[in-house]
Amino acid sequence: MAAEFHSLGYKVAVIAVDPSSPITGGALLGDRVRMMTISDEIYVRSMASRGAEGGITRSLRNVVRILDAAGYNLILVESVGAGQLEIEISKAVNITVVIFNPQTGDSIQAIKAGLTEIGDIYVVNKSDLEGATILYNIIFDLVGNNKKLVFKCSAKMKKGIKELTKCLVNLLDDKKYQARDKLILENELRDMILNLIKEKSIEKIMNSQEYKKLVIKILKKEVEPYNAALNFANKIIV
Repeated sequence: MAAEFHSLGYKVAVIAVDPSSPITGGALLGDRVRMMTISDEIYVRSMASRGAEGGITRSLRNVVRILDAAGYNLILVESVGAGQLEIEISKAVNITVVIFNPQTGDSIQAIKAGLTEIGDIYVVNKSDLEGATILYNIIFDLVGNNKKLVFKCSAKMKKGIKELTKCLVNLLDDKKYQARDKLILENELRDMILNLIKEKSIEKIMNSQEYKKLVIKILKKEVEPYNAALNFANKIIV
């Protein structure tokens, strides 16, 4: 897709978010290696999620803003995208493409809550594999009533990529998707505020003598955990 957009005259940047290890914090960042064969004029950056929730990293939006200022007029963002919970990407971009692959589970995998609700376009990649048509029909039935667009592609065989790219180009010109800029900014500002509140709250909690006393009281079963947490939280919020 990056190469196809580049051939159409777009200045393309790719941000690929990889999951970080919950133990060491490291990430493989393999997407950069896979994309070494594309044009040198396409900027590719791999980023670790670093424990951020929702399948993206906290610094993603700032990176997008910098690339936009640098003149990149089409930015492709790949999220971790592992399941129902990794859907924050839809709040950070104008158009969301959800990609499914055949032979990765039964039909139940295709109807995960969240994934089938956030997409503007749905793609069955690796359509050269057995089971791709069945998966395509399942997804089409699920989202067809909502007028979603479903494509069959094969990156390996280079099939369906041009059609998918053409569809995305048309959506980019749609005022409906351009109008999402305000919503994206609202989500970003909200997340930044909540993250700052969370960090300051954790610091305040861990340095609180009252919190340490509450832990002892709960251990001794002198107080019920939920009520103790509720009362403590109310004091912090006030």
